[in-house]
Amino acid sequence: MTSADTSGRLPDAFLRPGSSSFVDFLAGHAPDLLPGRRPGTGGAPADGLAPHATTIVALTFGTDDGGRGVIMAGDRRATAGNLIASREMEKVFAADAYSVVGIAGSAGVAIELVRLFQLELEHYEKIEGSLLSLDGKANRLSTMIRGNLPLALQGLAVVPLFAGYDLDRGYGRLFSYDVTGGRYEEHDHHTVGSGSVFARGALKKLWHPGLDADAAVGVAVEALYDAADDDSATGGPDPVRQIWPVVTVVTADGVRRVGDDELAATVERIVAERGAAHRAAHGDRPAGGGGRPGAHGGARA
Repeated sequence: MTSADTSGRLPDAFLRPGSSSFVDFLAGHAPDLLPGRRPGTGGAPADGLAPHATTIVALTFGTDDGGRGVIMAGDRRATAGNLIASREMEKVFAADAYSVVGIAGSAGVAIELVRLFQLELEHYEKIEGSLLSLDGKANRLSTMIRGNLPLALQGLAVVPLFAGYDLDRGYGRLFSYDVTGGRYEEHDHHTVGSGSVFARGALKKLWHPGLDADAAVGVAVEALYDAADDDSATGGPDPVRQIWPVVTVVTADGVRRVGDDELAATVERIVAERGAAHRAAHGDRPAGGGGRPGAHGGARA
């Protein structure tokens, strides 16, 4: 048995010319470090106690004349079973200077996958001396999700939403995925996560072509607000703790995260508008005050 190399030199694998893919390098040099190669639960389904990220929304905005970009937003709640695991989890990340990725599913695996994806894009840029195309980025993420399939089959699934500004085509695009790595380009808007059905309904009513960036931010926040209203796993804006959704805007200028002051003003406007609409419809009568006892059948406290 040879003794360990204590010279301080990098192993030969780090010095040989190879692929521009960091994931491929890691698969050849240390495959056990890939998320999908980690030991799982021995084939048993996950017990539901691992923290889960919930609702992500994305939508396009702008015009051909003024520039077309894309917005991605995510709530901040993570759940473990029926408990709130975190109220301040961030689920939307800049993948590189011109793209963002949002996560839904098993939080720990998802965050690890995002960090590996960020490193994958940075590695490509350093090796090739140029940015990977947006389609190339979407395909790389698809391959990484497919590599996580063994864990997904055990209940530790990751379902991201990817969006970015296509420098070649000159507008924002967005992509959804399934747990097998299937990649689908979406148009106009899309949502993922436990509250996605409610957020998608809001987007269908609120989104329209030609939205400017400020209006599109408002639509994204309102869609998350609707999701939180009906899905217990989605967290709404929290003015008491000053916790707001993570909202990113991607244009030809790159990725910009919307500031908390702007989000606070947007939330205040939405709450005021909805409060006025409720008062116009019901006067001062408290919501849910009417009806006979037991009218809601199977609902329980």
